[in-house]
Amino acid sequence: MNRFSFVAFIALFAGVAAADELVLSGADLHTVSHGVIERGEVLIRDGRIAALGARVDAPAGAQRIDLAGKHLYPGFVAADSLLGLSEIDAVRATLDFAEAGEINPNARALVAIDADSEQLAVARSNGVLTIHVVPRASDNGLLTGQSALIKPDGWTWEQMRLVDPVGVHLFWPSSRMPPWLPAQAQEKAAEGLKKKLGAIDAAFSDARAYRAARQKSGSGTTDLRWEAMLPVLERRQPLFVHADDAVQIREALAFAARENVRLVLVGGVDAWRFAATLKAREIPLILGSSHNLPLRRWESYDTIYSAAGKLAAAGVQFAIANDSGSSNERNLPYQAANYAAFGLDRDAALRAITLTPAEILGVAERLGSLDVGKDATLFVADGDALENFTKVERAWVQGHEIDLSNRQTRLYDKYRSKYEGKAKK
Repeated sequence: MNRFSFVAFIALFAGVAAADELVLSGADLHTVSHGVIERGEVLIRDGRIAALGARVDAPAGAQRIDLAGKHLYPGFVAADSLLGLSEIDAVRATLDFAEAGEINPNARALVAIDADSEQLAVARSNGVLTIHVVPRASDNGLLTGQSALIKPDGWTWEQMRLVDPVGVHLFWPSSRMPPWLPAQAQEKAAEGLKKKLGAIDAAFSDARAYRAARQKSGSGTTDLRWEAMLPVLERRQPLFVHADDAVQIREALAFAARENVRLVLVGGVDAWRFAATLKAREIPLILGSSHNLPLRRWESYDTIYSAAGKLAAAGVQFAIANDSGSSNERNLPYQAANYAAFGLDRDAALRAITLTPAEILGVAERLGSLDVGKDATLFVADGDALENFTKVERAWVQGHEIDLSNRQTRLYDKYRSKYEGKAKK
């Protein structure tokens, strides 16, 4: 069989497989969007949810899987991730998450993703089935590039792509300095901060000048940096601004208003202090890890933990993200559970790692909840998905069941068999 006929055969087989109908029956359906359907059924057709409810009308030939006693959830959405860009922190060659220089809005996270990353397999084994991959800042990075939304299933980054680009990321410089720094060092740091803020203003000014020139002439030399900025300037894509402390957030809010861009705040350790402003201006937030420490010595130990509850009470739209590295992305549901233990409603915590990030990232019509017409990206667990003793047993991405084994499960099986063999002797 020649190469082209083989490819055609595979494509035909894939088409037939995708058209098969599957019924997941008997599990409690945690829809996120409209409550829990106890012992319900989901019909999957062509990679999407075709029907769901207490009972579904399925063709006689549909495959049925009995999930009695289990729980069915939409896949978790990692809203601020390094998965695929970072493998082993101590091995520089496996880290490809930042470009050199301050202004790189044209850098694309998608094309740097390692589809063979072991971290992807570990994360998806705990229900993380959609990932927002974000380029980080180098030592002096500001505009770091364009993020991408991917699925953890595919041989290449082309196959993993869901949305690219999602938006441009700006890491706002911090003015916080240790009080013990000598005066000369503080003056130098202040001068460096001033230069960085000036570089941000200059980048947006240049991007707007480039846009005006292109609109006037309709042609001319293409500058990839400013081409990447056009959707942001035209409000077709959001500008994700990473800012944690109060000064950073205040400056970022003023900057977004001045530049008239669609702002998404990321990190936001002090964001609860600006809850009223975020609500009034309808600015969404991707809230960082609940494992962070308070920024100030005098703050209570639960300042971070209680932030999500305060934001929810104010009506702020926010997602919860795990920003503590790719090796910990599997812990995303436990980040939400930590916030739930300190004032955030448990249903709201689940929504903050499913439907709300899908809304913020512009894919709520496809992902984030169990609803008819959405992608069949979901998983089966043996208990509450926010509990760390719960095990994810099976998962589907766009109707395709994925392998949940990974390096950690293989090592577990290896050494379990070793000691089980010794016990038998």
